[in-house]
This record gives sequence, structure tokens and C-alpha cells, in this order.
Amino acid sequence: MRDEPIILNETIHQSTRLRIMTLLVSRSESDRVAYGFIQQTLGLTGGNLTIHLRKLEDAGYLSTTKEFLERIPRTWVEATPEGRRAFTEYLGNLERALNLPLR
Repeated sequence: MRDEPIILNETIHQSTRLRIMTLLVSRSESDRVAYGFIQQTLGLTGGNLTIHLRKLEDAGYLSTTKEFLERIPRTWVEATPEGRRAFTEYLGNLERALNLPLR
């Protein structure tokens, strides 16, 4: 395994998507996070957040659920099991890359 090339998952490695996945994976598997909370916490515009969520959802790394609370639409976001595995693998590969001897 040590002789294999280190490949960082480009979908997760992009800085905004890495921040989104970190926020989601840092919660328990049963937790979901409100779209507005992610937007406010990460300081993103709605359009920017939507584009990155769609990219992660297309990869199977998160799921979104839309519902109404007292006639107000609300979008919930949660990491999928596949997303959690991909994130863990990404961190392992990043750690391996950081531990490479400098030449």
C-alpha cells in the first residue's frame, strides 16, 4: 500500500467542498444540517453553496431533503455513508502525502 501513488479525491479536495464535508462529517451519522446554517457558517453565497452541494450530491457524498415548516421551505443536508467513507479515505491519503519525506 505504501508503494501505491497517493491520489487525493478531487471532488472533496476543492476547498469549499472540503469545508462542507468537514462540517457534515464532524456530526453524528444521524444528524442533518440546515442549508442556511452551512451557508452562514462557511460564509458562502446561496448560489455558490448550491453548486458545491450539487457536485457532492452527484458524487453520492451527501443527500438533501426539502420540507416545509409552517409553510417555510427548509433544506436539510447530510453526509451519506459513502461520503463518510470517501472523506475518511481522503484524510488518510492526505496524511500519507504529508508524511512523505522531502527530497
